[in-house]
Amino acid sequence: SGALAYSFGLGKAIVSTPFWHAQELLDDGLGVLVPFRDPEAMSREIIALLTDDARRNSLRQRAYLASRSMTWERTAKRYTAAFEEVNARGLDKSRPFMPSKPLRDGQALPGVRVDHFLSLCDGTGMLQHALYSAPNPDHGYCIDDNARALLFSNMLHSNGETRLPDRVTGRFAAFIQRAWNPKSHRFRNFMSYDGRWLEESGSEDCHGRTLWALGECARTDIDLSRRRWAASLFKTALPAAEEFTSLRGWVFSLLGLDPYCAVLSDDLDAARVRRLLADKLLAAFRMVETKDWVWFEEVLAYDNARLSQALIQTGMTTKTLAYVDAGLRSLRWLMEIQTAPAGYFRPVGNESFGRIRQKPKAFDQQPLEASATISACLAASRAEDSANWAAGAFRAFDWFLGDNDVQTALIDLRTGACCDGLHIDRRNENRGAESTLSYLLGLVELREFARTTAKENNYPDAQLIGSASRSGFYRPAQTSSVPHRSAQSTREPV
Repeated sequence: SGALAYSFGLGKAIVSTPFWHAQELLDDGLGVLVPFRDPEAMSREIIALLTDDARRNSLRQRAYLASRSMTWERTAKRYTAAFEEVNARGLDKSRPFMPSKPLRDGQALPGVRVDHFLSLCDGTGMLQHALYSAPNPDHGYCIDDNARALLFSNMLHSNGETRLPDRVTGRFAAFIQRAWNPKSHRFRNFMSYDGRWLEESGSEDCHGRTLWALGECARTDIDLSRRRWAASLFKTALPAAEEFTSLRGWVFSLLGLDPYCAVLSDDLDAARVRRLLADKLLAAFRMVETKDWVWFEEVLAYDNARLSQALIQTGMTTKTLAYVDAGLRSLRWLMEIQTAPAGYFRPVGNESFGRIRQKPKAFDQQPLEASATISACLAASRAEDSANWAAGAFRAFDWFLGDNDVQTALIDLRTGACCDGLHIDRRNENRGAESTLSYLLGLVELREFARTTAKENNYPDAQLIGSASRSGFYRPAQTSSVPHRSAQSTREPV
């Protein structure tokens, strides 16, 4: 049906075949198609790849990432996991069977692509939603997404990635400034596409999330003047957080207070509010926690792992062991219930909202949960010397790549777009701001963790790190010019 040519260690096939399935196999930049039985065409494409390093390496990396689930080792593990899941369920046929994918070993982290992210941005800020990949102006803007976008922009700069154009970062800052309502001392949230605010005051959660972005901007923004602006607005907006009753309002505010207090250590009022909010969060945990329900609330909702993360990070920076201990214990419990029987990451589904002290339902699954889990696990890895936390972070990231209940990748490696969620039988094909930013924030944080770990361990290539294995270890790429293969899989086809 065709010929496969692996030439000069290209790491990907050039396929000569008339059949449609070859085109399907090699689309999305995974390979090159040439006419059937045309050696001159094949020779021409091979030479073109050998003389174009950027294109060849791009094909190699995309093909390697896309093929990991099809290796003999992965296929065997998938069969084993499927048998184990059926056996564990016994005769229970109450829910449809979805065979599980294995965790990924020795896989290079994708590069950061912002094409889709930038397509959602205009002169006002970042649009909330998309229809498929097309920006949808019907729902306008919200401060939640623009705060996440400002946070992402600063993470790119501080973590050594290619930063966004300054004019783009400036739009996110301008949107936040425009959202501040001095009369209510709160941030507005929703804005129509024609620039009208749809409310005078947003939720406590969106106020806290904006404080988080401002705190990080005050610490890491490349523009000194914008850092000063962020610190000033943070100080002005912080008093509202003292009256919050929302746990996530406390949590997001704490995540902003961490970087803010790092650069303005003489702001005693900020230090007082940080202690106040952390004590409230710890008190909520102690009031609700039981042997079987180690959590802050009687229900599981959204951005769950951020609750644990906030206590861990605050405990580390303030040297308060009670915060760290509660954060670690709650995160261990959450990770247990967010792990499917076959070992892959299964976030709390939004059908679980409002179910008091009950095991969470699996669907619909949101990218927000995977991103929060990555951050929380990496925070835990800095607080406790255990490889399990890094393993948990990489398992959560693998959810984006297809290690999930539906065995479907949610991201487009070419553009950095991320689907809006996972239904019981398919992915949500819309690619909005929250989902795309959840993926990008998790990716940037993991890449920084990978680089730091590689340097600490004197690995030869600090840019590519394999993901976590079942045993809790991750492996570095061996070189920057060829795909990495783990020691257990040196005979796998690329």
